[in-house]
Amino acid sequence: MTQPLDVLVFYSPVGSTEDVLAAVFAAGAGAIGDYTECAWWVEGTGQFRPGPGANPAVGVVGELETLPEHRVEVTFPRERRGAVVAALRAAHPYEEPAFHVLETGAV
Repeated sequence: MTQPLDVLVFYSPVGSTEDVLAAVFAAGAGAIGDYTECAWWVEGTGQFRPGPGANPAVGVVGELETLPEHRVEVTFPRERRGAVVAALRAAHPYEEPAFHVLETGAV
C-alpha cells in the first residue's frame, strides 16, 4: 500500500525560497511518482511586527515589516512529516517560520 501524500505550505522571503526548498527536498518532500523536486509557489507580500523578546532576521522589534515572500507548496509522504518540518525549521531564515501541513487522502 502506498503512503498518503500530505502537503506542506510555507511562506519564505523571496531570496531564501530555493535554499529552504533544497532542505525540504533533501528531507523527502517534493516527489510525485517519477518526478522529484516538485513545488509550486507564488509571490505576495508578507507582513509581521516583531514583539518584545523577538530576534527578527528581518525588521526591527516593535515596527511593522512588509516584504516580498513566496507561498510555497510541496507534497511529501506522511511518514516523512517530522523530517520535512524539522528541515524547514532548520533552513528557514525566520525565527518563527509560518507554515501548515495539510493531510490529504492522495497517494
